[in-house]
Amino acid sequence: MSLMKQALVAGVVICGMLSPAIPAAASAGHGPPGSPKSDAEDGALAFDPAAYTELTVTVDGQPMAVRWYREICYVADPILMAKTQNGREIANPECGYQSMNVFVPESSAENPRTAIYFAVNNSGWMASYIRASVTDGAAYDSTASNVGAALKAGYVFVDVASRSRGIVAADGTYPGKSPAAVVDAKAAVRYLRLNDSAMPGSAERIVVNGTSGGGALTAALAASGNSRDYDTYLADVGAAGISSKRRSTIRDDVFAANAYCPITDLGNADIAYEWLFTTLGTRATTRQDPAPATSAAIAADYPAYLKSLGLRDAAGRKLTADTMLKMIRDEVARSAETFMKAAPTNVVPDLGETVPSVGLVNDWIDVDNDRDKVVSIDMTKYLAFVVKQRALKPAPAFDQVGVNGLTGGETNLFGTDEQVYSNFTAYAWNNNSIAGDGTGVDDTGLTWARFLRQRGTVVDEQVDLIDPMHYIGTNADTAPYWYVRHGTRDRDTAFTVSINLDSALESDRSVKEVDYQLAWDKPHAGNYDVPEAMAWIAGALREAGPVKAPTTHGH
Repeated sequence: MSLMKQALVAGVVICGMLSPAIPAAASAGHGPPGSPKSDAEDGALAFDPAAYTELTVTVDGQPMAVRWYREICYVADPILMAKTQNGREIANPECGYQSMNVFVPESSAENPRTAIYFAVNNSGWMASYIRASVTDGAAYDSTASNVGAALKAGYVFVDVASRSRGIVAADGTYPGKSPAAVVDAKAAVRYLRLNDSAMPGSAERIVVNGTSGGGALTAALAASGNSRDYDTYLADVGAAGISSKRRSTIRDDVFAANAYCPITDLGNADIAYEWLFTTLGTRATTRQDPAPATSAAIAADYPAYLKSLGLRDAAGRKLTADTMLKMIRDEVARSAETFMKAAPTNVVPDLGETVPSVGLVNDWIDVDNDRDKVVSIDMTKYLAFVVKQRALKPAPAFDQVGVNGLTGGETNLFGTDEQVYSNFTAYAWNNNSIAGDGTGVDDTGLTWARFLRQRGTVVDEQVDLIDPMHYIGTNADTAPYWYVRHGTRDRDTAFTVSINLDSALESDRSVKEVDYQLAWDKPHAGNYDVPEAMAWIAGALREAGPVKAPTTHGH
């Protein structure tokens, strides 16, 4: 029986969402002591404070001593991987995708209260092999490098590897299927909580940072704190604080999310993308409309989806397809005015002038640079400007494989661990035309709606388990502080996706602060505003107040 079907039988579905349904005591990290199994596995995950290598780096011209705790395996039962991944030999098939590098400024080595800057590195939802962002002898500029800025602030910097799409296990299966990336990130958080009293830094002050697929992973992790939906998956890899009955005894909520251009809400990302770029004729006018019937059919489902979310704008008005373009327009105007006000030298090119960053003529935004005001925005020309500087994705944009001869997208993030891929949206499933690939109506004889009713179906759960929208506003322990940025020139996912995320967070009473912006003149990228982001983190830490030094192992 699937997790969703189990939840339906148990009667714990709230507002169409799978309720975390975690008991209050366990959610707060005060559940019953672990069973012998969890105690044994937790014992295998003990942190050794003496097992580090000394590094010397330079930050803003000043030398800094850093302790490197190398490739800590954060699960007791890691998945053994094939030695070759995507044509590249990996050095650590035993735990290279389920480990983390921990870097501690020497000045914080005895500080149990400093923040932990937790960096995930999953571009495009791809698996992230272990890497070291801090290297001996390296020099960092804290105004441009989030690594250097975090070290300068005295934060513990953690580079987190995780499974996700594109990896192959030693037995030939595909262990990176959803929700593997979220499960691994949660397991890393749990390792930090288990060892909180032995490690520098506070597991109560974890700030998660990520871009693109990493931004989406950041959002999913930060939204779904302590949800019991993941307990079985966590147990399978030997995560800290999971008993023999697959019950959690350790928390995995985090303090803050620092997410850039999150490729999230994948189950609805195609309909959002096609709606945005067809509703004002953007595909057609820029001659990027290879499958107009596909685009139209997919886009047609977006208004009903947006209405179903029940979101509101800052003024309390319902957010619908009729008001969404105005919402985007207002956010772009706010972005331009914020940019102009930030410094006297910040100037937006006048109409008819060339935009230096892309070499295109500004034909869409009229501003008064003297008053730092936007006069007007032509949304039709704005969206065309966005896609002229980088071509649109084909249709479908994300669930591509098997449709219109496409082979890309995030389709291989879904399906069983024995499937190369599975379609995960209604249109792609119902229109898959590759015979023998094991997915779609053509192979199963089942429409998407009928497929979802089949016993053992996992795809719908996989979509939910990596979607922050599925957890915000439920009884999951969503992070209280959020900093989200999405570039005004980003065509990789629809602006509606991040706007919906912001609107959902704003309506969640457990969330204390959401700092959301469309970042002026930025493409699909992250960590381009290091001073601002770090100042925001420092402000959130001040607002939250001091944290007590840990006295137990996170229980």
